[in-house]
Amino acid sequence: MEKEKLLFYNEYEAFYEMAEKSIAFQNFCYDSFGQDFSQDGFSDVEQIDIVLSYIPIKEDIHILDIGCGNGKMLGYLQKKTGAFIHGFDYSQKAIATARSLFAQKSDFSEGIIGEIEYPSNSFDAVVSMDTMYFSKDMSAFVGQIKRWLKPDGILLVGYQEGELIPRTFDEYTTELAKALKNNGMNFETRNITKQTYELLKTKREAAIIHRAEFENEGHIQWFDMLMMQTKWAEESYQQFEKAMARYIYIARK
Repeated sequence: MEKEKLLFYNEYEAFYEMAEKSIAFQNFCYDSFGQDFSQDGFSDVEQIDIVLSYIPIKEDIHILDIGCGNGKMLGYLQKKTGAFIHGFDYSQKAIATARSLFAQKSDFSEGIIGEIEYPSNSFDAVVSMDTMYFSKDMSAFVGQIKRWLKPDGILLVGYQEGELIPRTFDEYTTELAKALKNNGMNFETRNITKQTYELLKTKREAAIIHRAEFENEGHIQWFDMLMMQTKWAEESYQQFEKAMARYIYIARK
């Protein structure tokens, strides 16, 4: 498949080019999320620490990140666990950066969800923060992930409804929940919708603080993008919750 035809491919190539060079964006990430993971979404350090709390503590652990971007979140997990980290992303620029930043105990590949393959029973944990939506067949992709997991492996997913996919009734009626059930994977969830709403406010405030830095770098279009992404911060939580929801799924093989 031609990657240029995939959802947001060209936009993400430009995004990771900017994220590598922009001090304004790095400062924005620290102020918004507590860490610079080159976030284009809601994966703040609090959410990643929730994910971290479920990763097994043992020797020779292997973690796969689906849609790993430039690898900064995986680098954080590696620092905390000592894991061998694996990641794939369709962005050539992101993977090139990941390989340069995290050369030890790592394997980064260019790949597309649903097309890339790994050997069965490879990973102790598979992490997907806001990337499951890119699968053409979520149930089939969950089945693929299940094969990749070791017998006691765990799948950890940050999942949001209301933008790329419609809002459903609750965490048990989402497309991901259906896909997990179809593949016989038991799961629990953490509802982080309220935290996400509060994070939107923080993101908007941080973007405004760093506006002049973005402008001085010639990156004002990324400031404009951040303002667009955080427009819900101007609405009440009640309005936000009717339209949006965010969960962390913890699923076991």
